[in-house]
Amino acid sequence: MPRDVTLVLLDGRVLSSFEVELPWWQEVSGVIEGARAHHGLEISVLRIVETEPGLTNGGKVTYLVETPGMNGAHEDHPLRPDYAKPGGPSRSIEWARSVLDRPITSVEQLRTWNLSAIWRLGTPSGTVWLKQVPRFFAHEAVVLRYLRKPVLLAADDQGRMLLDDLPGEDLYDCDFETRRAIAADMVEIQLKALPQLEKLHSAGIPLMLGLPSQPWLADALARVAACGMPDTLVHGDLHPGNVRGTPLDRTIIDWGDCFIGHPGFDILRLSDGLLPVEAADLLATWAMLWRRAVPGCDPVAAADALRPVAALRNSAVYSHFLFNIEPSEHRYHAADVSFWLAEAQLLAAR
Repeated sequence: MPRDVTLVLLDGRVLSSFEVELPWWQEVSGVIEGARAHHGLEISVLRIVETEPGLTNGGKVTYLVETPGMNGAHEDHPLRPDYAKPGGPSRSIEWARSVLDRPITSVEQLRTWNLSAIWRLGTPSGTVWLKQVPRFFAHEAVVLRYLRKPVLLAADDQGRMLLDDLPGEDLYDCDFETRRAIAADMVEIQLKALPQLEKLHSAGIPLMLGLPSQPWLADALARVAACGMPDTLVHGDLHPGNVRGTPLDRTIIDWGDCFIGHPGFDILRLSDGLLPVEAADLLATWAMLWRRAVPGCDPVAAADALRPVAALRNSAVYSHFLFNIEPSEHRYHAADVSFWLAEAQLLAAR
């Protein structure tokens, strides 16, 4: 479903609506192109003001936007990230100009919502990415410094990160063999991280979020622990869209959800959307790699016991988001808490 977009300028003016084909509210390049085509304005998108009730993408969407040099008074909120405040996008671009060792020749705002803002910056030597995250994702820069790919060019205490370009594309639609290769990539990262866990935790990588109490949870966690797999660095949202490159040259990106915990969380997420036979095949590949690295462990049993725990963790993650973002942004995540809590109960009952 496309978006019917209305823009509210920082000075209070409301512009006539126009259609944007891509439905995802946080994707704003089409909104910016529409403002240019329909209203002759160069804008930066700050945040969502209103959406059509009952939808989580598409439909009628109203954005608060600003143009260069525009002033206007808007009530602030203590949980609002700086990039969603008046002048925030300009402050981030100016920071990028101040720390980058080459001139910025073009700026394209691609995404903004409560979890991140992303700009594509053109330079004489190629693309650089500017990403800014809220404070509860501040540890992403720690992981990027550790991994060294993608290359972190600069970071600050406001959640801003400059990243060198990665050739290729996000691998949302990759084939099964590429997904199998992603699983192997992640196992390699996790095995290398084992001796570094104390250092990574001290640097800011969190442990897994606390889980809401459930009558089955202690037994499930005991069964996971009995399978003999070590805790390690967990991506936290390992789907193919969080991998960039080509089927033969891949880089795992978007580490804001990472934590130190059980590696089975990642293979379960990577299996989402597969046919049962494909999911079993992927799990077998992952299990073989872990059995080779940790003789005597039982990865398949661990993943099976972890399934309701993973759903419960998803519920906790979305609850954590809601606690840390302003109420006007809750529409992105509000339904996810109850959905994943119900899914956890179903999986635990099997």
